[in-house]
Amino acid sequence: MKKYSDMSKEELLTLKAQLDKEYADIKAKGLALDMSRGKPSADQLDLSMGLMNVLSSDSDLKCETGVDCRNYGVIDGIPEAKRLLGEMSEVDPDHIIIYGNSSLNVMFDSIARSMTQGVMGNTPWCKLDKVKFLCPVPGYDRHFKITEFFGIEMINVPMTPQGPDMDMVEKLVSEDASIKGIWCVPKYSNPQGYTYSAETVERFAHLKPAAPDFRIYWDNAYSIHHLYDDNQDFLVEILEACAKAGNPDLVYKFTSTSKVSFPGSGIAAVAASKANLEDFRSYMQIQTIGHDKLNQLRHVKFFKNIDGLHEHMRKHAAILRPKFEMVLNTLDRELGGLGIGEWTKPHGGYFISFDSMEGCAKAIVAKAKEAGVVLTGAGATYPYGKDPKDSNIRIAPSFPTPEDLGKAAEVFVLCVKLTSVEKLLATVR
Repeated sequence: MKKYSDMSKEELLTLKAQLDKEYADIKAKGLALDMSRGKPSADQLDLSMGLMNVLSSDSDLKCETGVDCRNYGVIDGIPEAKRLLGEMSEVDPDHIIIYGNSSLNVMFDSIARSMTQGVMGNTPWCKLDKVKFLCPVPGYDRHFKITEFFGIEMINVPMTPQGPDMDMVEKLVSEDASIKGIWCVPKYSNPQGYTYSAETVERFAHLKPAAPDFRIYWDNAYSIHHLYDDNQDFLVEILEACAKAGNPDLVYKFTSTSKVSFPGSGIAAVAASKANLEDFRSYMQIQTIGHDKLNQLRHVKFFKNIDGLHEHMRKHAAILRPKFEMVLNTLDRELGGLGIGEWTKPHGGYFISFDSMEGCAKAIVAKAKEAGVVLTGAGATYPYGKDPKDSNIRIAPSFPTPEDLGKAAEVFVLCVKLTSVEKLLATVR
């Protein structure tokens, strides 16, 4: 297959005429498809319907220590929930706090608390002249929105298949005390699906920050979200690595069951050192008398243990895997060898990252929308929505039906081809 960049102007014009016709035909179909967010499909939500039946009006609603889960109390989570989420997070239950329904909410609260109260006795960030955060890019748009909301300056750090550029991370963190944190999605990262290598985790654990209140915001959102039984990524456990490196307080590790059970109705948790957890509890005692213990009990009774969680995630994978493979096969078949795009092939998580020719992402997304397919906004995977190369597009295959996803993938590759031809025609004489 001939690369587009090797085509003559006449060949490009002929190809453009053909693609224009295909595009007009697709627009005439009046499609209305949404591939913008990594939401579980209805089929995936159906997997957790048993959660609705494990508790009833005649159930024993006491946790294992005898506390009535209908009432106030147990601020940091019932023991059996700490055990379950501890297994999911690969930490001892003593190192975990169970929160409400959303880990994103806990991350927002953690930044807010750091702004107003400071971290473990350090100066509140709001009293400092400058506060900065490192942001591996492309990355998770909602992370960036939190730091942007609080007026924190964000610094792009390039991602590699092994994780963030650690030479850059180590240099910046050690030299600049105004850098207070780094956002990380270390396993099946959003959007590329990369998993940090053992060396990257070790280098994180051995960081020597200039700021005593620097923290790694380790959002392990996809810790058990494999697509394959026989081809799974492995991530070194960060809390243990930090403890061994003599840096036990360096990391906040977030997780939730949002894409395990019901998004919006799951349970979230933070794993951290005992000193960090005490810092968390000090504000929790003001903020709440306790999170939803009935929901914690419900999850424990439904999943039981880590084996139950893994078995449940195999059912998710059986639904997601064909969708990922359909999109990847379409990309390979339609765009392979043309030199107009590159894409990741993740073993888990919720996204495929696509890089177009420079300066094309916004146009591709706009063309797709005009043809009836809504994608994540171009630039969303960068702080302030500004992709310096205007090339990254996050593909989210999970929500549409297989039939709709097939149509959306065909629209996407057509928009990539058409935009790329237009870009090349603008540069040839």
